[in-house]
Amino acid sequence: MLLEVRDLHVEFRTRDGVAKAVNGVSYGVDAGETLAVLGESGSGKSVTAQAVMGILDVPPGRITHGEILFQGRDLLPLKEEERRRIRGAGMAMIFQDALSALNPVLCVGDQLGEMFVVHRGMSRKDARAKAVELMDRVRIPAAAQRVRDYPHQFSGGMRQRIMIAMALALEPALIIADEPTTALDVTVQAQVMDLLAELQRELGMGLVLITHDLGVVADVADRIAVMYAGRIVESAPVHDLYKAPAHPYTRGLLDSIPRLDHKGRELRAIKGLPPSLMHIPPGCAFHPRCPTAQDVCRTDVPPPYEVDEDRRSACHFWRECLHG
Repeated sequence: MLLEVRDLHVEFRTRDGVAKAVNGVSYGVDAGETLAVLGESGSGKSVTAQAVMGILDVPPGRITHGEILFQGRDLLPLKEEERRRIRGAGMAMIFQDALSALNPVLCVGDQLGEMFVVHRGMSRKDARAKAVELMDRVRIPAAAQRVRDYPHQFSGGMRQRIMIAMALALEPALIIADEPTTALDVTVQAQVMDLLAELQRELGMGLVLITHDLGVVADVADRIAVMYAGRIVESAPVHDLYKAPAHPYTRGLLDSIPRLDHKGRELRAIKGLPPSLMHIPPGCAFHPRCPTAQDVCRTDVPPPYEVDEDRRSACHFWRECLHG
């Protein structure tokens, strides 16, 4: 297993109380595999990724329990200097807002080249040449001329390609892509996802794709983990999950996607709002919004029931959901 997250808990201590952002998340990804982590905003997807990368804001964030194993090595006990050596060379992250993630006062060539200067000890001239190679690799036109341009001079899609190039610079074993297609139009989304999939096949790296858009991952993911209120409520191979979800939240997400064969019908939506992470409901956190909730759902936290060998669902009534 390339990356294995075991029973991870993360909380944020604020003036208003303790927000339990991640509550026992466990997942894994192998080399060459794509794991999509889905859920609404605030479900804990990005916080889990930040904990894996070692870039969690501490304080107010705090990892209270769990293990993060990368290539068999637990990252949590490591000192910051050791984590920095792993970031970039071993694992890298593509952030969701490229314009904010890139430094506005440095040209993109310097930002790409910094990876080689810091981690490989290259000269600035050699690092600039590598930056041009990376820009060519992610299909940015006229890379040799544009390497001196600044982030604001690129379109949203081109900036996202630069972020991908930065993540791939040192050919890490694992990439975490946090909403890589946010704010991009549908055509550019497809181009970015195709590029990621192609580079993944070329390098054989593992990919954790964080998104709230089920349509984005249908063709690229091998497995899906669905998160709600800081927990994984369902995990399954992608085709199994789309064919027959085993959790009412997953079913609600799928039903809320517009479909051509449902033209003219009212679009379904999940009623209500996600819970406050400071006041997560007892029992199953989804029960206030679940149309099939029963008394046990309001009192007992559902464990991850084994649906089959490679599938889990945190729902007391997963059988009814699966066949419903």
